[in-house]
Amino acid sequence: MYFGGVHAVDDVSLYVNTGETLGIIGPNGSGKTTFFNALTGIYKPTAGTFIYRGKDITGSELSEMAKLGIARTFQNLRIFNALTVEENALIGQNINIDTNFMDNLFHTPKFKAEEDKAKQLVHQALKLVGLANMGQEIAGSMPYGQQKRLELARALMCEPQLLLLDEPTAGMNSVEAQELMELVQTIKEEKQISIILIEHNMKVMMRVAQRIVAMDTGCKIAEGTPAEIQTNDFVIKAYLGGK
Repeated sequence: MYFGGVHAVDDVSLYVNTGETLGIIGPNGSGKTTFFNALTGIYKPTAGTFIYRGKDITGSELSEMAKLGIARTFQNLRIFNALTVEENALIGQNINIDTNFMDNLFHTPKFKAEEDKAKQLVHQALKLVGLANMGQEIAGSMPYGQQKRLELARALMCEPQLLLLDEPTAGMNSVEAQELMELVQTIKEEKQISIILIEHNMKVMMRVAQRIVAMDTGCKIAEGTPAEIQTNDFVIKAYLGGK
């Protein structure tokens, strides 16, 4: 992934297994979020391919990804403050609603069935993230930690098999961060989904990831288990502050 003559992501190869949490770490500017943006179609890769379940998804938009079972959260919150919690969550289901203009206009039985399905999914998603009784609350009035949970619920609405989490604990205190990641772990185990996690909180990363890829200046510099990454000389120098 190049911007002008600068390579933001260069020759990065990685994979994630079914039911696995793969972590991506690296200092600011190392290319982690750029990698996510290229994967989810926000940026068009200048080279390389992304393969998901044998299908080339390179350059596909996020809405197309969602239909394939890939969902993402963002480093910065992207909720609609004036909408209710339930309305925010429903946005994550809109791309999967199988109705046409006439169904929507005349509220046909098909429209009703899709509406009921969406409401059921909202209830399930909000229950999973601990917001079951807050569906009618205005999203902008909730504490930051609950807004983060709402963003996770919206991602779950497309019933993903692969969940991309971009610094989900950013801005949280240690208690909130631990609670959120315990929640993510529970959801992963219940739904048997795969997760690719970008996270600056090393305690969180070392606790939840089965494998970790370390990046620096757009390149992959190491890959291994949390224990291996902690003792890797390249990682210590680039990310953990070693000499």
